Amino acid sequence: MPSQPVTKDWYSANHRYLMGLISQTRQALEQLAEDNEQGNQSREKGIFLDYEQDPAFNQAPPAIEQLCQIFKLSKLERQIVLLCAGMEFDRNWGKLCAAAQGQPQLEHPTFSLAFSMSSGSYWDLLTHDAPLRRWRIIEIAPSHTLTISPLRLDEQIIHYLAGLRPLDERLAQLGATPVQTENLVPSHTALAQQMANCWLQASQEQRALPILQLCGTETVSKKAIAAHACDILHLTVYAIAAQNLPRDTQQLNLIKCLWEREWRLFGRVILLDGDRTTESPDGENHIHQLLETLQTPLMISSLERRRAIQRPLLTLEVNHPSPAEQRQVWQTALSDISPTWNGHIDRLVSHFNLSTATITATSWQFKTQHHPTSDSAQAFRFLWDVCRSQARPRLDELAQRIEATAQWEDLVLPPNELGVLRDIAAHLRQRSKVYEQWGFAAKGGRGLGISAMFAGASGTGKTLAAEVLGNTLNLDVYRIDLSAVVSKYIGETEKNLRRVFDAAEGGGVILLFDEADALFGKRTEVKDSHDRHANIEVSYLLQRMEAYRGLAILTTNLKASLDQAFLRRLRFIVQFPFPDANQRAEIWRRVFPAQTPTADLDFEKLAKLSVAGGNIRNIALNAAFIAADADEPVGMKHILQAAKSEYIKMERPLTDVEVKGWIA
Repeated sequence: MPSQPVTKDWYSANHRYLMGLISQTRQALEQLAEDNEQGNQSREKGIFLDYEQDPAFNQAPPAIEQLCQIFKLSKLERQIVLLCAGMEFDRNWGKLCAAAQGQPQLEHPTFSLAFSMSSGSYWDLLTHDAPLRRWRIIEIAPSHTLTISPLRLDEQIIHYLAGLRPLDERLAQLGATPVQTENLVPSHTALAQQMANCWLQASQEQRALPILQLCGTETVSKKAIAAHACDILHLTVYAIAAQNLPRDTQQLNLIKCLWEREWRLFGRVILLDGDRTTESPDGENHIHQLLETLQTPLMISSLERRRAIQRPLLTLEVNHPSPAEQRQVWQTALSDISPTWNGHIDRLVSHFNLSTATITATSWQFKTQHHPTSDSAQAFRFLWDVCRSQARPRLDELAQRIEATAQWEDLVLPPNELGVLRDIAAHLRQRSKVYEQWGFAAKGGRGLGISAMFAGASGTGKTLAAEVLGNTLNLDVYRIDLSAVVSKYIGETEKNLRRVFDAAEGGGVILLFDEADALFGKRTEVKDSHDRHANIEVSYLLQRMEAYRGLAILTTNLKASLDQAFLRRLRFIVQFPFPDANQRAEIWRRVFPAQTPTADLDFEKLAKLSVAGGNIRNIALNAAFIAADADEPVGMKHILQAAKSEYIKMERPLTDVEVKGWIA
């Protein structure tokens, strides 16, 4: 595979060798000028120096000789390169070219000048397929006559001949950046080795190197794996965002040529980063064209598998580090601080599914911000909050974060339903012990996610229960309105759901999918493609819920209309019944904070209001504002006024039976 070692000795020897060749070329031009002046026939003169005896070139020949070998340049093509190189290294070269051509205005190398220094016919060098033009080694200035058009070396070729290794400026302007190797967890190291072996075997068998496709949401890890694979093969990899590629065909062809040249000269591999690519047909087409036609080793990073192409393709799924690997990364990252963690790391790994880079960054943030004198429990609480903050930036764009402040005493439910909610909390707390220490992860059939459905009329406490779980477990709660996620366009619903789950993969988040009725309906006979895709959408959501490492909750007002086949795939189903009079009285007793001044409230009479807990909370809050504005404690008259407003909002009449005896 391509390589051009650059050591101090090689660099100095390469400079001497190039200057020696340019000196010989100068002598040839001087002889040609003299022959022209005297009317003598020009004589062909070979321009070569012996470099094989120089120990500085034991590992690699001079740059110009490598250039000729790589692109299979003929003697005349090599001569043209030297003619153009002289223009860059000798300020009197232009006058010498004019004298050699016998025309004062031709102060530059030309094809005609090169032909006059050699014998034979070389018109094939002028074609676009010839190496000098195919690989853009030279540039031809516009002119009426091709043979006397000014020739110059491409800037990158000048740097190469001088022994320098910069990235081509036109590629740098696209945002191409070198990808650095990083410490990898064992599973990712194994992927890198598999990639390297794949290319090495193909190279040994003289087959085209397959495209290596890295799929998954682990963007940083995918780049590190690609860099490690190239490091094994002594190659370097540069990442370019797919959206930065030019859409113009001519410009895209130029970029392909430059990348192929970088590969041949320096062993540089491109990693096409498609993780943030817009999914427009135009954007997809130009990426597809690049994949099919780029004649160079290529890696591509994408969230999901790309459509099939004709070129050989090896797809590798890059997952988060395993729990054991994450635990080791945490222990290494936190090994230099004082608190003893005593199982705390197990809790982190159980709730947060973080990449190596995220764990490292989180640990650094923790160590620079936490107070060194804080006790272990306090330090862990701070670290936990730092972990929670990792998922927020991505999810805040896709869902509504709910401030989870509610506690168990705020829930008024029948004992059985309350017990199921406590079971859900226990499942989340003991994930690590049951799945890993007790071995149940190996027994899982569908996934290790905890999925639940909260069913009940509006206001019966479904969202409040999610808040209680979030507050109890110190996890963020995000609400996703499924009615806004569902799209009439086939395939768009899955894309919307994928974005939510991918953003939440870091863990530490309870996902609350509201209005599940928008997606789950009574499954009927499939009559057309839309019916078929509706079932696909539901299956996709349930599949992602089962694979999600946190808690995913669906809420519905119409459980009876949902298909039992789908419901069986949920681990928990909690029914939130409309509260009876005793439960409503209990809700009224708990709804006012201890600091709220109240006067002569009759909770049994208040319980006659036939409303759910959510409405009771609305009425209580409104009554508090009314009483505060009157500078009075909250009393029955304030609640009556607030209840009238709530019933108007619900478009229901407030009956005399419900408020009988409230006010004397």
